[in-house]
Amino acid sequence: MSIFNAINISATGLTAERLRMDTISKNIANANTTRAANGSPFRRQIVVFKTKDHGVPFTQYLNNESKRQAGLKGVEVVGIKEDQSPFKKLYDPGHPDADAEGYVSMPNVDIVTEMANMISATRGYEANVTAMNATKSMAMKALEIR
Repeated sequence: MSIFNAINISATGLTAERLRMDTISKNIANANTTRAANGSPFRRQIVVFKTKDHGVPFTQYLNNESKRQAGLKGVEVVGIKEDQSPFKKLYDPGHPDADAEGYVSMPNVDIVTEMANMISATRGYEANVTAMNATKSMAMKALEIR
């Protein structure tokens, strides 16, 4: 594994966590949006990650060289999915989006959950920065060898 592989792997983690943070911010910003573009309340969005693979079938992992190279690709974002949990109901008969019974369908965004996810995304980002800095430091120390 070269130093550049380690930096590239950390970079994929940084990119993925940044997208996750952007999505969490969007969820928080729309926590009270009762009417999205499609006319229904905003649905919480979730970023889905998966490990990057290099297309090697499992049977080839038994080879020692493939074992050595397994998992050297980082992470990638598969997509952003909508959370299908039910909307919250709030009794507010004066609201323009209230139904006949006076209930307003509110987004399925829970601020406490989003804040916990934000902390997790921040820690993941920090961990990737730390790994990248450690790799950079090792490269600099290698240049000092006489």
